[in-house]
Amino acid sequence: MSGRSPNSGRRRKPTKSGVVLTHELIVDTAIRLLRLHGSEGLSARRLGLALGADASALYRYFPSVDDLRLAIADRLIDRTMGDLRVTGDWKANLRAFGLQVHAAYVADPHVAVLAASRVTGRPHETAIVERIIGVLRAAGFSDALATKLYRAMVDQMLAFAALDGAEMALPPEAREADLEKWASVYAQLPEAEYPNISAVSAQLVAIGERSAYPVALELMLDGAEVLLERSRSAGSGQSSSTPGTPQP
Repeated sequence: MSGRSPNSGRRRKPTKSGVVLTHELIVDTAIRLLRLHGSEGLSARRLGLALGADASALYRYFPSVDDLRLAIADRLIDRTMGDLRVTGDWKANLRAFGLQVHAAYVADPHVAVLAASRVTGRPHETAIVERIIGVLRAAGFSDALATKLYRAMVDQMLAFAALDGAEMALPPEAREADLEKWASVYAQLPEAEYPNISAVSAQLVAIGERSAYPVALELMLDGAEVLLERSRSAGSGQSSSTPGTPQP
């Protein structure tokens, strides 16, 4: 965390509430505050009160509140790492990654909204980057294409995580009111004026209740597969037209 050991700056004496501060405890408490109050509720003062410590003591562990946010984002990534397994099926691997990480973010919507737009540079994020690019390179994607697909896939997942997380973080009454509009507004539109909406009104009501991310992910994976096949065909054509090149 900013190049510091997890034990650096550790407070040896308990706080006035009898708690010994650690990086892990501070991050856990910050996540709890986010769940209760949203991102606006995360401050050094409020965190200090929750820990029973002076706010200034927190800066021995995190140089700034933003540094703490990055640690929270990396903790969220860590939650998905243990369940991710690399097999010989690159599409299955990337599908599992996308769905599991998205689910972890949406399960903690306030944390997701805070973390989805950040690049932490921390160990768990680095491990995820290494794993995804490794899956793509092993599948046969060129280094340039593997890098582009990694960025596109992760940005897609994080964008939907932020979108879905923001929806989940709405007050229950606001979220219910938004969902209800698919049935009370779109399903009631006159067919003569809105023939296309009327034709699919039942489906619109159904899809309004779930994330579009799984569909978007499948579209991206199918597109990546087309790119892979195209690059293989181009490579095969290039080698066959090169004089003196042995053919398989």
